[in-house]
Amino acid sequence: MTEMTHTPRNVLVTGGAGFIGLNFVKYLLGTYGDVNVITLDLLTYAASPEDLAAVDGGGRHLFVRGDVADQALVGELLSGHAIDTIAHFAAESHVDRSIDGPAAFVHTNVVGTFALLEAARETWLESPRAATVRFHQVSTDEVYGALHDGDPPFNERTPYAPNSPYAASKAGADHLVRAYHRTYGLPVTLTNCSNNYGPHQHAEKFIPTVIRSCLAERPIPIYGAGKNVRDWLHVRDHCQAIDLVIRRGRVGETYLVGAGNEARNIELARSICRIMDELRPRAGLTHEELLASVADRPGHDFRYAIDGSKLASELGWAPSAGFEEGLRETVQWYLDRWSRTPPPDLPERKRTVAVSG
Repeated sequence: MTEMTHTPRNVLVTGGAGFIGLNFVKYLLGTYGDVNVITLDLLTYAASPEDLAAVDGGGRHLFVRGDVADQALVGELLSGHAIDTIAHFAAESHVDRSIDGPAAFVHTNVVGTFALLEAARETWLESPRAATVRFHQVSTDEVYGALHDGDPPFNERTPYAPNSPYAASKAGADHLVRAYHRTYGLPVTLTNCSNNYGPHQHAEKFIPTVIRSCLAERPIPIYGAGKNVRDWLHVRDHCQAIDLVIRRGRVGETYLVGAGNEARNIELARSICRIMDELRPRAGLTHEELLASVADRPGHDFRYAIDGSKLASELGWAPSAGFEEGLRETVQWYLDRWSRTPPPDLPERKRTVAVSG
């Protein structure tokens, strides 16, 4: 594949009001003084428009509300703002929601990616700028399916085997991106990441749910026995890795991004409870006593793990956030935020028995 240094100047960030996209917008504007950012977001339930509005871009940031599947709108943005880089974060991403309503995932993740690729092909490849642009696809390790204890981590050669509607829709999007590179010569790069954590994540996700439950002194819902394993990556490190791949990654290549922080869900929940015991102690009680097992979700993948050696060897990337430090920082961020604005009272999963052992 071709190696080519790319220097973004005008970046379209899709899904830039969501968790990882918002952090990436903040990263770009805070790291580079010569980068302009256009954020395109439909502002669905998981968006944080107030947080995005608070980003100080020094006149270098423009927000546009719209659907990534609106090809005409995307084409207007690409040509009207001389976009040379697309960082594609826009996606429906909650597995539980994909089980209950997969249609939205197909629309945003597959149809939306197709519309974005078509707009890029029509705008970029028919202009002299074709050699100075980049389309970056942000994806997930869930496209690779599940691992057992003792299995080697996923790498860039692992076959796709998605097990949820969410993972299948992201796999379809990845395949489209690769196809547009091979068929039309669109300059693309891809990253598949492990579970992210950090500021601005939606309250329904696992780590915010544990913190929110501790604050409300409600049972902390843990699927089954909590033995499922995830590899946790701080969103700040993820953003730095994406930026590095966009600028220095080989065109047409995929890079896996993980921090090597494998933890069982129950272990992670207990770590958060211990932090909460220090920062917001309960009178005579521990937060761990709130842990409760709930019925497992259908097709729950057992383990994800990432082999990030390609990214490390080719581009020199390594995570900077230690897991304990990053987790404590994350808990404190939510405590500070929810001390000003109470957390949303989201529907709780059906509770069954307390977790022990």
